[in-house]
Amino acid sequence: MNETGKRDGLRQIIDNELAEMDFDRFDPGDVNLAEFCRKSGLTHSKARTLRRKTSGAVHARCGQKAARTVVTGCEDALDELLREGVASSSVCLEGIRARGYTGGVAMAERHISENVHLVPAPRRLAPEGRSRGQRHETAPGEALQTDWGLTDAEDPAGDAWRMARFAMACHRCGTCCMGFFPDARQENLSMGMARALLVMGVPERVLADDMKGVVLCRDHGGRPVWQRDHAALMECAGLIRTRPCKPCLPFARGKAERPVRYVRGNLPAGRAFADITGLNEQALEWCALRSLVWRRSTDLVPAGGHAAACLPAMSALERTDELAMRLRPERKAGFDGSVCYEGRRFGVPYWHEGRSCRAIREGGPLHACSADMSAGLAVHAAAWGRRDGACPGQWLGRAGPEGLPTAPVRTRVMQLEAPERATGLDRLDFGRMP
Repeated sequence: MNETGKRDGLRQIIDNELAEMDFDRFDPGDVNLAEFCRKSGLTHSKARTLRRKTSGAVHARCGQKAARTVVTGCEDALDELLREGVASSSVCLEGIRARGYTGGVAMAERHISENVHLVPAPRRLAPEGRSRGQRHETAPGEALQTDWGLTDAEDPAGDAWRMARFAMACHRCGTCCMGFFPDARQENLSMGMARALLVMGVPERVLADDMKGVVLCRDHGGRPVWQRDHAALMECAGLIRTRPCKPCLPFARGKAERPVRYVRGNLPAGRAFADITGLNEQALEWCALRSLVWRRSTDLVPAGGHAAACLPAMSALERTDELAMRLRPERKAGFDGSVCYEGRRFGVPYWHEGRSCRAIREGGPLHACSADMSAGLAVHAAAWGRRDGACPGQWLGRAGPEGLPTAPVRTRVMQLEAPERATGLDRLDFGRMP
């Protein structure tokens, strides 16, 4: 120790080395029970049990193996079974007993455990062909990919509501198109796909999520049972084929999964809008700007590649009467002459004799026409408030709708003259008799 009463570093190292040497020379058999418990930290009962079990002498033939056992002469048969992948002791026992084995299953299990390395690995070689992780090339006009989901929106009052979004991307170049709807009705899915096909063209097949809006179930042969409206849209678009895929699976979707995920994650985030019409205009502008940027995954500019190779290989979607009816869903008019479209109520004139009409929003105004689209009924401005939108001529009179009874009147009541009411000055008439 030094003058200050502290140990030197060299002295501390020497003490540690001596302690390690004492520990190496420690023999549990030469020390008493109390010293053994102090050094090991065990209790007296545990130390006595440990000393009693380990104090016996080791057998002289411990670890040795006889040169000839009951398995001798059957090793080759056991090794052959192990190389064939048979590692069950009961099966191996039956196989070697036919060759004269007279022992039990324990010796067979011991030989199997010592030679388990002979058992081949439990795997199957993959068939020759394209690897599952290899990216495949898509021909121009071969496939388009769709996505359908929900997006949360917040109004100025702070209330949250959900709207539906539809996205479509070209599987070859990544050109994208996106639209929003106020609700997730089945007709909005068909309308979004029809509008996207009008812009991007009709490919050989469309990749869609395996959801109820596309596939209802599977038949006994595993073939998809298409949803009625989606099947009608496929027939209207020229017998376009739809391939159901697992959601968010890049191996089934290919490289177009990333552009779709990029569109649905980056376009709506932090975006402000006044109504759905303005939001759809922003979406089209955003998709057009992103299509002008070169992408490393496809090594081309999406807009130029789609116009040069994809569009000529695709067929244009014909604007038939059936397609026009699908873009204008049918609505039934209520007793007050109002129809509900996109979560809002709009009026139709009273002179319309049909019980139903068709509505479509093209840009800002909402157009209502007859069920057969032969006559226009009304045009409403782009109003997204909760109030009902009335149109000129919706009711016959100025006072609004009036419901007249249809049953004959059989009850009569009598009306009396109104009694005279006392005024505040009557209490000042002191000459009046009480």
